[in-house]
Amino acid sequence: MTNCPWVPRLLPDPGLAVDRLGLDDHLRVHGPVPSALRSGEHDVVGLADEVNLRGRGGAGFPFARKARGVRTGRDEHGGAPLVVANGSEGEPASRKDAELLRRAPHLVLDGLVLAAVAVGAREARLVVGDPAARRSAQAALHERRQHDRPWKLRGPRVRTTVVAVQDRFVAGESSAVVRASAGKPPVPAFSLTRTAAGGVNGRPTLVSNVETLAQLAVLARLGVSGYRSVGTTDEPGTTLLTVHLPGRSDVVEVALGTALTDVLGATGRPGAVLVGGYHGGWLAGRTAASTVLSRAGLDAVGWTLGAGVVVALPDSACPLVEAAPVVRFLADESAGQCGPCVHGLAAIASAVTALASGTAGTGDVAKLRRWAGLVAGRGACAHPDGVVRFVSSLLGAFPTEVALHQHHACGRLAHGLLPVQPGQALGETA
Repeated sequence: MTNCPWVPRLLPDPGLAVDRLGLDDHLRVHGPVPSALRSGEHDVVGLADEVNLRGRGGAGFPFARKARGVRTGRDEHGGAPLVVANGSEGEPASRKDAELLRRAPHLVLDGLVLAAVAVGAREARLVVGDPAARRSAQAALHERRQHDRPWKLRGPRVRTTVVAVQDRFVAGESSAVVRASAGKPPVPAFSLTRTAAGGVNGRPTLVSNVETLAQLAVLARLGVSGYRSVGTTDEPGTTLLTVHLPGRSDVVEVALGTALTDVLGATGRPGAVLVGGYHGGWLAGRTAASTVLSRAGLDAVGWTLGAGVVVALPDSACPLVEAAPVVRFLADESAGQCGPCVHGLAAIASAVTALASGTAGTGDVAKLRRWAGLVAGRGACAHPDGVVRFVSSLLGAFPTEVALHQHHACGRLAHGLLPVQPGQALGETA
């Protein structure tokens, strides 16, 4: 991508002219995982702590804290621990996890084995939605069985199974992935028991995004100082982003702390930028120009990297008009398990649609804000909160458009610039 600071740690370097790293290519590029870490003689969790490795699936939870929670759950509650790699990417605007599994599956499997050894698990499950990513992961497991010698552990062997799941928005939520791993429908589950203590079939379970596991595998090879050679002091390393620009979409790997303008490249100042995906937040073009892609940088504007999605709308597109179909999609993606999601999101979607079409009045916008406040924090899972964040940031970032639309439409047509189907590119018709 133009002017994007490419940092080839996770995805194959374009200079290799190799689309997918099979086992032999993987070993040539990355080398083997240090045996002391594979065996558990040295603790990879301590390394993760030193570089502040956080989850890349959306919540940004520290990996080390999550792993130690599973160890505690194992010791206090018993049961054989399990590791679940979350590659269920139902976010329509994101394809970074699918791209990673398709092009560098062995890096994910390395991290999965390291995580399993760290928590004392002998079994792991890789939950994948995208068919091509699933085929790549299954092929990688077959390659390892055919060339087993480099992967023998001095500790217990980790049995890994690929679990297919439908690409639905809520299927990527942690408890939904746990349910899918147990052979149940992939919908969020409300439970007072922490996954670390009782996840899949009541077993202590470590659930980690596939990119997080790949980052763990890179850390194991580079060590703390090597891993810290890019990124910021507080947030070292890289991150994968699915970037949608007018006329193109791509998955890129950038150093944390990269300016958002560098990711957007030579597109000019956009009219609106969505950061974090459909549970993320909107920025006006002038705000995006000074935003840095890091936890601290996005905290400054009230948002997070979330699902690792960046969407730039051209100045000619109306963000309200483009966002309305997404809000409807999010309401339809409800798991149907609680009132705030079933009724609240439907009402919010109808109000946003009315606003976008110019049929909403001042009172309707006030109702929309009130409904958003009533829904937030009251759902059985985080989906309603994410939708409220998407809608509230839209209203907050574009007050001029909101005021204009309260009495009549702005006249700008919908171009379908925000994907509402998994794998759909910017501007494609669903």
